[in-house]
Amino acid sequence: MKQQLSKLIEQAGMDIPAHQQDQLIGYVEMLHKWNKAYNLTSVRDPNEMIIKHIMDSIVVSQHLEGSTFIDVGTGPGLPGIPLAIINPEKSFTLLDSLGKRIRFIRQVVHELKINNVTAVQSRVEDFQPEVGFDGVLSRAFASMSDMVNWCHHLPAAHGHFLALKGQVDQVEIDELPSDCSVTGIKPLTVPGLEGQRHLVILAR
Repeated sequence: MKQQLSKLIEQAGMDIPAHQQDQLIGYVEMLHKWNKAYNLTSVRDPNEMIIKHIMDSIVVSQHLEGSTFIDVGTGPGLPGIPLAIINPEKSFTLLDSLGKRIRFIRQVVHELKINNVTAVQSRVEDFQPEVGFDGVLSRAFASMSDMVNWCHHLPAAHGHFLALKGQVDQVEIDELPSDCSVTGIKPLTVPGLEGQRHLVILAR
């Protein structure tokens, strides 16, 4: 797994220190172990997890502007945990409504000594942060208009929504609320992954 990860990181043109790569592997090992009992992801093979979960998350890193981020509907911590590991200077709040996922994330944070993650169990519409975030991340929302409507209270005044998508659907863009606009569409290259990936950046 180590060699596979290191090769994929190189193919992605990224430079990630060895200790952070070890943490990423540690996360995959924990996800694989907990998955048997808790069914956290449909991806069963750790080697596939490296491509579909780790690489698919960390390619977003270069587009993170600011220092505070919230990952809504994070599931078992995706993309939040991989991004937090490789961006120790930024802070990440990981939000999910399911207790088993949040328990898993807290265990990961404890075991892998990740100091920049706060795990919160809440429905997104019930979570009221004291201060808005620079970026609101999601790779789980069905549509961008749902994301913007449900998470409208989360970004700071200058903050952005960052939606991880496969293909970009113009119909979905057309359905966005009138006070929300697409400020950027970034094609993402995920080594080893077939199919298109994009990051859609939205602002209100």
